Amino acid sequence: MSAGADKVPSLRVLTVNAHQGLRALRRGGLLSRMRDALRQTGADVVFLQEIGVAAGTASPMGQYEVLADTTWPQHAYGRNAVSAGGHHGNALLSKFPIGRWENIDASVGHAERRGLLHCVLQVPEFPTALHAVCVHLALTESHRRRQVARLVALVDGIPAADPVVIAGDFNDWRERAHRSLVRNLGVEEVHAGPGGRPPRSFPARFRCLRLDRIYVRNLDYRSISVPREPWARLTDHVPLAADIAWAPAGRSGSRGSAS
Repeated sequence: MSAGADKVPSLRVLTVNAHQGLRALRRGGLLSRMRDALRQTGADVVFLQEIGVAAGTASPMGQYEVLADTTWPQHAYGRNAVSAGGHHGNALLSKFPIGRWENIDASVGHAERRGLLHCVLQVPEFPTALHAVCVHLALTESHRRRQVARLVALVDGIPAADPVVIAGDFNDWRERAHRSLVRNLGVEEVHAGPGGRPPRSFPARFRCLRLDRIYVRNLDYRSISVPREPWARLTDHVPLAADIAWAPAGRSGSRGSAS
């Protein structure tokens, strides 16, 4: 990378499996504490999994709206799983305009519904649109293979010069989806170490499984370390964060890491 790469305007992205499902609005203060923790990270774009709306609450406001509050004026929500207790799915919170978005059905058979939330962001410092895809893949290996194929087809349809961020919970402890994405899309995982392996992110109190990821294409990036507290008391997944900056197609790469 050139010495001037760090001078390119950047934005911060963060992904976390909120793991609240339909219970969060019934646990006093939890959402407000998570909102405060998100604000402290300085994230411009937040990818959320397992977030939604609980049935039978006094307010119909979604959990993602509570988290967005006045910090992220733009948000999109892809409803996936529905039950008597409410519904949940993926959400994206953004400080930048969301020009358009689509929740693409990635469900397999009669298993729990899954979706790929694709948002197109208008970032003033970027010469082209930024594509953000929020992902939560299945627990079953065969289902993940089919979902990864849909994800690859989605990204293949995005203009080759446009920057892309794919983030979320991949449930991919064997790293087969990881290898497939790197091979077929040419993306980079921002927290991957020298061996190219994604970070350990689950469970938060004793990290042993490599489930959560941030992949980028046509972007410079710097991995960001998120403090263990208070997150270990808010969810069982470790949030991942990165600073990203536009880079010409084919010239993306790491700008190091930061605390």
